[in-house]
Amino acid sequence: MAATLQWRCFLLLTLFISISSTPTDQQTLAQIPINFLSSAKTPELVDYMVSIRRRIHENPELGYEEFETSKLVREELDRLGIRYEHPFAVTGIVASIGTGGPPFVALRADMDALALQEAVEWEHKSKVAGKMHACGHDAHVAMLLGAAKLLQEHHSHDLQGTVLFVFQPAEEGGGGAKQMVEAGVVDSVDAIFGIHVSTSFPIGTVASRAGPVLAGSGFFEAVITGKGGHAAIPHHTIDPILAASSIVVSLQHLVSREADPLDSQVVTVGKFEGGGAFNVIPDSATIGGTFRAFSKDSFAQIKQRIEQVVTGQAKVQRCNATINFNPNNKQTYPATVNDASLHEYFVGIARDMLGTQNLKVMEPLMGAEDFSFYAEKVPGCFFFVGMQNETQEPLVASHSPQYQVNEDVLPYGAALHASLAVRYLLEHQPESATPPEEVIRPNDEL
Repeated sequence: MAATLQWRCFLLLTLFISISSTPTDQQTLAQIPINFLSSAKTPELVDYMVSIRRRIHENPELGYEEFETSKLVREELDRLGIRYEHPFAVTGIVASIGTGGPPFVALRADMDALALQEAVEWEHKSKVAGKMHACGHDAHVAMLLGAAKLLQEHHSHDLQGTVLFVFQPAEEGGGGAKQMVEAGVVDSVDAIFGIHVSTSFPIGTVASRAGPVLAGSGFFEAVITGKGGHAAIPHHTIDPILAASSIVVSLQHLVSREADPLDSQVVTVGKFEGGGAFNVIPDSATIGGTFRAFSKDSFAQIKQRIEQVVTGQAKVQRCNATINFNPNNKQTYPATVNDASLHEYFVGIARDMLGTQNLKVMEPLMGAEDFSFYAEKVPGCFFFVGMQNETQEPLVASHSPQYQVNEDVLPYGAALHASLAVRYLLEHQPESATPPEEVIRPNDEL
């Protein structure tokens, strides 16, 4: 009861400040993240998010197949009385709270799982063979719904602007964010924030950086064609295995001998297929891999050189080669680059909520994220929320069959989402803001 009364008093103060257009004092702004974290840690909201996360975890769905996950999200939004539009990019949803007018701030969660067989034995283990939430997307959805619940129940009628909740499909290689952008989801958005849970940092900490935080990512697959024959008479053949081997070795020189050592790049061959018998030289061999870089110029250069090396080395060995940079419809992702001013804004929120000692400066990672498509379109900030409990056994990294989520992280994500949105609207009011003639209520169409 005391907590509820405190919230009501605080929100009345916030409402008065926003309506009167009086500049909000720093002490009032600093209290917003603290209050949201306190509310997010209440047993009611924690149980709500844990329940959602476990239901999604039990029924994982791959990219563009998130039909049941999308249905669950829409049902929860209906229960909360939050308006939304659907579908975007097959299964995506965009919900909103506020006036329906500017400023617009967006919060994003991804919904898809991975093609892995879960190896963790627990009550809510994946019920779908060969599919698993092994990257925390189930937690991301739960945290964003938790934030929506916080804002709808405590703040929906005094927001001077609009918060968009973006539930996105197919982050894992499917480029769902690209389709969401192409559908116009962020056309009116002033800023967008994205969260990822992390086993690299302790619970109660966050990590990010301004500028490039995750690399641009591309894939390639090359088929090298020669002339097969008996292994005992190799001079009657044109050996594609030898050609493919030469290509693999030469590709390693692109980073070690052509890239600036201070400009991080990666070329990795992870696929090599050719032949099926010990004494037969096959007609063809196939190799495939990934390449990563932080700058657009380096990314374009390394892609060009991969093609040159593949075709050139194949010719040296008297073979032909074809190369595909979109194998199995895998998307090329640009680097994820955090807007400098938006990152500073995030740091201020996180500092007020968690304390300076719990802010980590993150080193750039060669991993990729399709949040980059949003951040290319509008100012974006992508950050990591720690969930490692240092008193327990270390959690394994994502994309592993042994991956687990420490559910204690859920309140932190929900509170960060809500705080980032509310304070952004308070701090970015138009200079001559006038109340909209008609406020769209939760049951209205967008």
